[in-house]
Amino acid sequence: MLSLPIYTSDAEDSDTAIAEDIASIGRISLVPAMLQLLCENTGMGFAAVARVTNSTWTACAVEDRIKFGLLPGGQLEVNTTLCRESRAIRQPIVIDQASLDPIYRDHHTPRIYNIESSVSVPIVCRDGRYFGNLCAIDPNPAQVSDARTVRLFTSLADMIATELSNDEMHAKSELEVQIQREDAELREQFIAVLGHDLRNPLQAVAGAAEILARRPDGSDKKLGERLRTSTRRMAALVDNLLDLARARLGSGIGVEIRSADALATMLGAIVDEMRLAQPDMVIRESIDVTVPVACDPGRLQQLLSNMLGNAHHHGAIGEPATVDVHVQNEVLEISVGNGGAGIAEEDLPKIFQPYWRPVTSKPGGGLGLGLYICSEIVKAHAGTLRATSNAVEGTRFTARIPIGTTSSSSPLLVTD
Repeated sequence: MLSLPIYTSDAEDSDTAIAEDIASIGRISLVPAMLQLLCENTGMGFAAVARVTNSTWTACAVEDRIKFGLLPGGQLEVNTTLCRESRAIRQPIVIDQASLDPIYRDHHTPRIYNIESSVSVPIVCRDGRYFGNLCAIDPNPAQVSDARTVRLFTSLADMIATELSNDEMHAKSELEVQIQREDAELREQFIAVLGHDLRNPLQAVAGAAEILARRPDGSDKKLGERLRTSTRRMAALVDNLLDLARARLGSGIGVEIRSADALATMLGAIVDEMRLAQPDMVIRESIDVTVPVACDPGRLQQLLSNMLGNAHHHGAIGEPATVDVHVQNEVLEISVGNGGAGIAEEDLPKIFQPYWRPVTSKPGGGLGLGLYICSEIVKAHAGTLRATSNAVEGTRFTARIPIGTTSSSSPLLVTD
């Protein structure tokens, strides 16, 4: 095997860069067939895809029928090749018979490698990067300068360049996805730590608010009531943050499934709490659950609370919100509706995404996690969550949950 001195100048000639480019050619499944095709159509005994820089010549793929001695990864001193000259002018160099060629009969390359016929065609990627050359040599003369043969070489070189560009774009896309995934994980970890650390000071504020709210009268009592309302809202936001982190970093929101015999009472309490917290909100409820339901009742309370909070924030002022809870055909259905202009059709597919809020959303509406948490709670109960909205009937969210089974499979989140 030929082994002449190799000179490297910069990062493009590092061992890593060379190995990556050899691997890139190796991923192009058609390259071996291309090289065989060139040898069979020209009668030449050696064909290769070479990586060529100003300092190095490296074989990336070879078809060797004359025992030239190069394997993938083998190198030649670049100044001894015609590929460097082809690289300099970015044009093919084609020789039928070097000993009779007026330009190349005294050239050092044919003498060094004892060749008569030679073809070297540039491989240039879409971004202008010069990868190397598609080349072929033989110790015997060959008629390779005709237009048909040159066109064959250039077409195959263009195909290789295209595949290299596609491979590079794919690698960049995968890297970007990996970076985004790592950034998202770091963000969720930060959120989890932040939510956890906020709980203790929030509990202290809540305790002070309760003490003030129990005063018989005066400004302290009113201040305590306002603080209590604010701390409850803050606690709900912290809970949503922690639930988001659990859902994104783990296997979803955790639930403790048990048989709930008093679910109607528990959900009714959520409606009463909302009336107390939002005295301006009119709620009309119909809650009819008379059978045990296999569920996490606390999570279903959270589901209803988030749905009511969404109805309060986005519903039309003066129009009542409706709550309908019933069991039919072994399915628990929890439905909350509100009046108003409705959700824009293009926004419906986005409403269950975390942090997403419509551009028309009123200030102070939270983090945009409420409906996402709802979807995760429904997922944990193997149910479906449906949203319908139009200007005439308003907006309605409906969760349907099997009353006796659970599953870890994803729910069907339906919007229309």
